[in-house]
Amino acid sequence: MLKNLPFEWLVGLRYTRAGKRSGRNGFISFISFISLAGIALGVAALIIVLSVMNGFQKEVTDRMLSVLAHVEVFDKEAGMPDWQAAAKEAFKNPEVKGAAPFVETQAMLQHGGDTLRPAVVRGVLPEQEPNVSDVASHVRYGSFDALRSGEFKIVLGIDLARALQVNVGDKVTMMLAQGTVTPAGVVPRMRSFTVAGIFRAGHAEFDAGLAFIHIEDAQRMLRLQAPAGLRLRLADMHRAPEVAEQLKKSMPGNLEVRDWSKLNATWFAAVQTEKRMMFIVLALIVAVAAFNLVSTLVMTVTDKQADIAILRTLGASPASIMKIFVIQGALAGVLGAAAGVGGGVLVALNIDVIVPFIEQLLGVQFLSKDIYYITSVPSDMRWPDVTRIGIVAVILAFLATIYPSWWAARVKPAEALRYE
Repeated sequence: MLKNLPFEWLVGLRYTRAGKRSGRNGFISFISFISLAGIALGVAALIIVLSVMNGFQKEVTDRMLSVLAHVEVFDKEAGMPDWQAAAKEAFKNPEVKGAAPFVETQAMLQHGGDTLRPAVVRGVLPEQEPNVSDVASHVRYGSFDALRSGEFKIVLGIDLARALQVNVGDKVTMMLAQGTVTPAGVVPRMRSFTVAGIFRAGHAEFDAGLAFIHIEDAQRMLRLQAPAGLRLRLADMHRAPEVAEQLKKSMPGNLEVRDWSKLNATWFAAVQTEKRMMFIVLALIVAVAAFNLVSTLVMTVTDKQADIAILRTLGASPASIMKIFVIQGALAGVLGAAAGVGGGVLVALNIDVIVPFIEQLLGVQFLSKDIYYITSVPSDMRWPDVTRIGIVAVILAFLATIYPSWWAARVKPAEALRYE
């Protein structure tokens, strides 16, 4: 089969194979192997790091969406007096799988004389909330179902409860920015609530700054006649922006619709920027390894000048000589990229086994439970990332072959054979 290949491929393949002879040829083969290994390590590192970053992003997103709804539909002016009808209209979209009313406001929570903390207070229907979030299953102490209309009970995030130094059964005072006008001036609206539960979502923002009360208690506090809007859960959270646009057009009235990605736009933008920068930094490692091929090919051209001169005298054109060394460098790039992709994919798919083994071997824990919410290293390998990394590595290796190949094509046979 190889005999049917053009001679440029045969010579290029011969030069690519590791030399068995000692001396200069063996040294060039060693340098070529180091370049190939460098490309493989760079590609593997890039795949592993991006997979781990994707894993952390997925883990944090899942924890956020255990508390957040996928889509929120609300009317700031009039609210939703007939939220059941609005929910029925939303269910006409096949992606919508759950709906629940809500009221949300900013408040200050106080316990004792000096402990004061800001919080987002969300009024919900406890029997409907499981349709759109998993917060009820995250309650560690007390019960989410203890939120009942008129009893003025509250469920706090675990870090918020610690900051306020309260446990289940303790009292906290809620103060709203909306005040009551009295002869003495504007007095903040205040109400005492009993702690009915403490939840842990595993996301610092929610654990330290989110509280739940019954929706009717929230309406009394805010003096609203109806829920502010609906929170929706979708079959596929990744389609939330698309579904939000569809609901905006299909639902009656002048409603505002926002999806979960817009609610946390700053965080997602920061993560995407970080991933791009990490890709660029690690791609530079691959670039350095790929451009090591330049020195390898230059040394090969210097060593093979006599061979080049003989091929030229036998009728090989400069383009054919150039093609030989392009093939040699490109094959090294392809082999390095293939080895890196194989190794990177293998590690990325087994990171949950490899990291605990290293931790046990070294007697350390990379993500301490006392510091981090996520205590294991997650991995979410995505084939589009793997494909993009492999293509970039091959392209960089190909670019590295251009100058040495062009230099080989300019070798003059008479000068090359003068001292042979």
